[in-house]
Amino acid sequence: MPIVTVQVTREGTTPDRKSVSAEEKAAIIQGVSQVLLDVLNKPLESTYVVIEEVDLDNWGWGGLPTTQYRKQRAAASRS
Repeated sequence: MPIVTVQVTREGTTPDRKSVSAEEKAAIIQGVSQVLLDVLNKPLESTYVVIEEVDLDNWGWGGLPTTQYRKQRAAASRS
C-alpha cells in the first residue's frame, strides 16, 4: 500500500485564487496514482495520495523565503 505525500505552496494558479482547486487536487491524485500503477504495478485502489498545501511563509529555497527568492529570480531574468 503506497502512500505518497505531495507538498505544494498554498497559492492559486491565477491571481484571484488563494489555493489549489479541488479539480487540480483530483488531477494530482489521479496522476500520481496512475504513475504508481504504470511504474510499480500498484493498484489504484491501494494507493493513498496526501496533498499538503504549505503557506508561502513556510516554504523557501536558495536560503530565502519563497516570495523573496521569486523576486530575486525575476530581477535576475530582467537583467
